[in-house]
Amino acid sequence: MTPSPMRMTYRTVFKVYQSKNRAPYLLQSRSYSQSQFQSRPEPERSSFGIAFDIDGVILRGRVPIGGSPRALRKLYGTSGTLKAPFLFLTNGGGIPESRRAAELTELLGVNILPSQVVQGHTPFKSLLRRYENELIIALGKGEPALVMSDYGFKKVLSLDEYASYFKNIDPVSQYKLWRTKQALDCSHPKESVPRCDFYSDRVSAAFVVSDPVDWGRDIQVLCDILRSGGLPGQENGHQPPLYFAADDLEYQAAFPSERLGMGAFRIALESIFNRIHHDALEYVSFGKPNPFVFKNTEAILTQLQPSHCHNDTTNTGNSQSHAFKTLYMIGDNPSVDVKGAQQVVDTVEEAVDYILMREGTS
Repeated sequence: MTPSPMRMTYRTVFKVYQSKNRAPYLLQSRSYSQSQFQSRPEPERSSFGIAFDIDGVILRGRVPIGGSPRALRKLYGTSGTLKAPFLFLTNGGGIPESRRAAELTELLGVNILPSQVVQGHTPFKSLLRRYENELIIALGKGEPALVMSDYGFKKVLSLDEYASYFKNIDPVSQYKLWRTKQALDCSHPKESVPRCDFYSDRVSAAFVVSDPVDWGRDIQVLCDILRSGGLPGQENGHQPPLYFAADDLEYQAAFPSERLGMGAFRIALESIFNRIHHDALEYVSFGKPNPFVFKNTEAILTQLQPSHCHNDTTNTGNSQSHAFKTLYMIGDNPSVDVKGAQQVVDTVEEAVDYILMREGTS
């Protein structure tokens, strides 16, 4: 089950596509909800904003590509203020936005604020009111439980830790000599989670925060949770809600060819679950190209206008104080970012040069 579509407010969206054996290209799509009666923007504010994908556009692995450091520096004036607001919009994640911002700052040589980083799981914050005090499970690479705790969820456990309470839940665990060691005592101390009885307290929801590491174990435990109504080992029950941070089938990483992403994991889980349970798997996927993500991006970019760029305020997603004439998306996946090729470019730097020329910003 996917969220109901909402109308995007993007007037123009551009995209750079980078993939092995293919030239990047710039994509453009048009909005159908831009009001012609919007008030004139304040002179000191930019009439456009930019959202960058990260993997395959800004970085390949941890290496900047496409002249990305130079491209980003062009978005700042000589005084260090932003010429135009920009942010990073990625389906990746697994670490808090503050840590991702610090990594990008180090790798790219420009100061990136946490509010300029929108990861696949960032929209999970909108579910805090519903699950703040409920037992939830978070899974994926990195520190998924820490991510959710930073959002304010009070009873969250990683699937790694949760599975450890159930003896023999993973029947082949003894053969996994590569066992992951996520240092649970450091990333998410057990004493920080309110005391509960894992053999009687039902899981209220499961969140796939980032790409799962141990697909076999994770699919097994998720099936146990979802078909039992939130209590592994019990009779079939009503499926707890399941949320995915993204639905990318493949993504570009450091390896030359694309790697299987969270969408591939979702397909595997869904296929198996539907064979062993009487009802089909229900789930909600966030991340690009969910319209909610792009709508929220506009609100964040509004808060990053030059007059506010030095204040790292938390995004509420409700700011409507300034409407952009044009919003650009520079990404690397035509099925996820935007659709409709309009302009071919070779690098992200060329894309930025094109945008600045088009907008008359030197």
